[in-house]
Amino acid sequence: MSAKFKLSLSAIFVAGALSLSGCNSTTSEKLTEKDAEVFLAEAEKQLQDLSVRSSRAAWIYANFITEDTAALSAEVSREYTAALVALANEAAKFDDLELNYDNRRKLDKLKLNLTLPAPKDPQKTAELAQLSAELDGLYGKGKYCKDGKCMSLGDMTAKMATSRNYEELLDIWQGWREVSKPMRPLYSDLVSLANEGANELGYADTGAMWRSKYDMPADDFAKELDRIWGQVKPLYNSLHCHVRAKLGEKYGEDKVPQDQPIPAHLLGNMWAQTWGNVYDLVAPQNADPGYDLTELLKQHDYDALKMTKGAEKFFTSMGFEPLPETFWTRSLFLKPKDRDVQCHASAWNLDNKDDLRIKMCIQQTGEEFSVIHHELGHNFYQRAYNKLPLYYQESANDGFHEAIGDTIALSVTPGYLKEIGLLEQVPDESKDIGLLMKMAMDKIAFIPFGLLVDQWRWKVYSGEISPEQYNQAWWDLREKYQGVQAPVARTENDFDPGAKYHVPGNVPYTRYFLAHILQFEFHKSLCEIAGSKEAIHRCSVYNSKEAGERLNTMLEMGSSRPWQEALETVTGNKQMDATAILDYFAPLQAYLDEQNKNRQCGW
Repeated sequence: MSAKFKLSLSAIFVAGALSLSGCNSTTSEKLTEKDAEVFLAEAEKQLQDLSVRSSRAAWIYANFITEDTAALSAEVSREYTAALVALANEAAKFDDLELNYDNRRKLDKLKLNLTLPAPKDPQKTAELAQLSAELDGLYGKGKYCKDGKCMSLGDMTAKMATSRNYEELLDIWQGWREVSKPMRPLYSDLVSLANEGANELGYADTGAMWRSKYDMPADDFAKELDRIWGQVKPLYNSLHCHVRAKLGEKYGEDKVPQDQPIPAHLLGNMWAQTWGNVYDLVAPQNADPGYDLTELLKQHDYDALKMTKGAEKFFTSMGFEPLPETFWTRSLFLKPKDRDVQCHASAWNLDNKDDLRIKMCIQQTGEEFSVIHHELGHNFYQRAYNKLPLYYQESANDGFHEAIGDTIALSVTPGYLKEIGLLEQVPDESKDIGLLMKMAMDKIAFIPFGLLVDQWRWKVYSGEISPEQYNQAWWDLREKYQGVQAPVARTENDFDPGAKYHVPGNVPYTRYFLAHILQFEFHKSLCEIAGSKEAIHRCSVYNSKEAGERLNTMLEMGSSRPWQEALETVTGNKQMDATAILDYFAPLQAYLDEQNKNRQCGW
């Protein structure tokens, strides 16, 4: 996660008296390109100051959680958010002016930095802030109580991952969805107010505004996502067929009918978005990869610092400069014994220059070793674009930042582990099916979910889905894209979309879909640039200066050019292409085809 433009989504928009020199008093007829340049220069100074203060306050809060640090962080977030709202409205005054590429792009970036655009009316702005805070609070405080005992979402998530008791899973699944029922009227009101704000900024609705961030007409972007999904769908359908059959063997075909969508509570995850927790039910025979990375890390005394140094070496082997000394003195690597901290892994650049840090409570596991590689991917991206104007200090589109970290993590292969001395012998390819199946249960299973969350939300914002259809439309999309169904009857008294944080939290979701597509595309291209002769799922770009140079060229662009141009620097193509996923998982596809021979697939 990047600390750039880090907004408090629950403390939205006290848009008020912030204004910049002269802009308020100038009518649109009199505005000139020079006015735009003056406005942008002053806005950048203001945002730089607020960005650093906001990042520092957020860092202190995340690392020293107290009521005081929470209040300080919330206060500076409110100030930052208010500034962004005011600046976005100022930027809209230049909409009808013909400007050069950079000035127009920077103004658009300013407007599009808002996630929930507040109306200009101060009373409505306050109402939107209140609704957002209430929705956030309902989710954050949510728990399920039964027989005098209460379970938090964390408790329920852990139980969903490990329980194989059909009724217990059903009970937890239903219990969590009681939390989102009261959100429904609040969400409907929030949609109306946000749409009013989007209209004032010149967008058809809030969903159209979100899609406008992607350097192409909003409706074309939606079609492009469906085109990419069409490329991945055959592989997903094969995985779905195999998993449904195995769940049928476990729970009985009366509970998991083999011609219908899979009941959503049986996939090891509260939202059925990733399925890796039920890997043990579907694992191929002889799935043991031949080594245990967690054990290898212990044997070679890889503590948190050594794991991070090892990940840094991946990047320096590709020609990147080492991380600054302050990274090692200011990052959080281990969970402190004396205080509460946010352990969720994240990567930060606090001053928009080179104050790079990670925040993790690193555990000595193979999974964490990959996560460190992922987080450092964010840091090296942040440093690559730090010489650009603040407006461009972000990834080419919001899917790129996550994709870079994941791309690097894909190179943590058995071959790489042998190269750095953790593994003596690379297992033969017969061991790959288990590794590919486990990865597919998370990455391929996620892709349709990554698509449908915003498909639902965009239709809600545009009015295609009315408040009276919220829940039905949600499950229609779940069935259409995922082949997953509610395990019990749902009605419009329910608000199941609200059971997923990103909906009440108003966090756009398409970035995760994009990251899952782009990481494989980047990986394949970098492997080709590195001259790898191995199968794509066995390739690591460790030690390839050529791949590092090409990657850095793209990272240095930040968001200064359309993402299509950034993509082209690495892949040679301006259009996203999901065939790299099919190449990566080709051995698994062959295995699934064999397993599914006499099964009825589809739903």
